[in-house]
Amino acid sequence: MRIVRFSPNTSAGIGSDPLFGVLNAENQILVLRGDPIYSGIVPTETKVSLDEVRLLAPVIPRSKVVCVGKNYADHAAEMGSEVPKEPVIFLKPNTSVIGPDDLIQWPRMSERVDFEGELAVVISRICKDVPREKVSDVIFGYTIANDVTARDLQKIDGQWSRAKGFDTFCPLGPWIETEFEPGSQQIKTTLDGEIKQSDVLTSMTFKIPEIVEFISSVMTLLPGDVILTGTPAGIGPMPPGAEVVITIEGIGSLSNKVSPRAK
Repeated sequence: MRIVRFSPNTSAGIGSDPLFGVLNAENQILVLRGDPIYSGIVPTETKVSLDEVRLLAPVIPRSKVVCVGKNYADHAAEMGSEVPKEPVIFLKPNTSVIGPDDLIQWPRMSERVDFEGELAVVISRICKDVPREKVSDVIFGYTIANDVTARDLQKIDGQWSRAKGFDTFCPLGPWIETEFEPGSQQIKTTLDGEIKQSDVLTSMTFKIPEIVEFISSVMTLLPGDVILTGTPAGIGPMPPGAEVVITIEGIGSLSNKVSPRAK
């Protein structure tokens, strides 16, 4: 089931506030009543066409975005690091989240902004100390993320909060796929149509059950929290005006363009 969050065309007769819906195979959206993460899947009788709406980030975390670093061996190597013995985690603020086709804003203080295509997990309920065999019970679904990074600032700071925390630095979308089961699906990133990252999800050092178990042993996870699970090798800079498309087999594609550098 594909859960979308969208801004409707007012001519559709359903108002202008963001709404949630279920996208079917005919590209029709069955509008839901309330946020499905908090209210469950409660359908209305209203349908709109995908062509009549603008997709938004499928979830805006009310709490946090938790990220896993260096979770693909080849990426750890290109960063000059060993494969970590346990997940390396950091946070992105929820204010960094944008949706499909939204513009990634190049911050004034950075000279290099990189893409990092990732699988993202959306948490369904309050949970703490989740054993790995129970992790599926706390996952609402999966979406696609771009862990945008000001690489030059990351090197200067020696930690990652500023480099990864700018507004617009966490594109999510295009929807949440509730029936996705991570396995050998391909994850691919293109920059202006050229393939830059290509791997399979089984290449992750720490798989989803291990990741959620570890993070929930550190901090309580809340409904709507998002976990970014790491990026494959091939990260690189996004020039101003470039279009980045991240595709995960079985979910879809997330596309964003980059603004000119702020002056």
